[in-house]
Amino acid sequence: MSNSLFSKKTMKLIKDPLNDSNPVSVQVLGICSALAITIMLKNSFVMAVSVMAVMIGSSFLISLLRNLIPDRIRIIVQLVIVAALVITVDQFLKAYVYDVSKQLSVFVGLIITNCIIMGRLEAFALGNKPGLSVIDAIINAAGYGWILLAVGFVRELFGTGALFGFKIIGPVVENCGEDCPLIQIPGYSHNGLMLFPPMALIIVASIIWIQRTPS
Repeated sequence: MSNSLFSKKTMKLIKDPLNDSNPVSVQVLGICSALAITIMLKNSFVMAVSVMAVMIGSSFLISLLRNLIPDRIRIIVQLVIVAALVITVDQFLKAYVYDVSKQLSVFVGLIITNCIIMGRLEAFALGNKPGLSVIDAIINAAGYGWILLAVGFVRELFGTGALFGFKIIGPVVENCGEDCPLIQIPGYSHNGLMLFPPMALIIVASIIWIQRTPS
């Protein structure tokens, strides 16, 4: 078990989705959520965790059932499993983080058709054991998640001067009490342009440019 866990194949499986084969910046999959829900870092985090939960559950179940699923209906089976998990995640968000659930709106439901999830189920979970499939799901979801977090970090920080709702950067204000930003800059003004969807695309494009620039 230890040999297979640290084999060259497994290490490549772990490293590639974080950079060389990143599902968002290299394969350009799941880009819609990066454009739509990354105004706030909290939204990015919740979406990343939601996608990871669905990917882990669906990869494990599909891998477990891979020898029992008839080839002609495999896509239908995958969609049913992913849809059931997404509905479960959606209900959990509505129960425990309702404000975030409202902001994410239909984009949680669109996880069902997320190309990253369906692609990994087809390309990996259907042909590998549950253990490796779960590792593949975690790493690919992490590759997707760090892009969302990076975009959300930049957009919220420079668009509102806050992170997770806490004021980080702002103008100098006298007697502002607990609302004082951590860093006060004379004449500072937030860049509202960061809150528009095109900025998410520009930030993702910048990440792609950095990744593909020869070292």
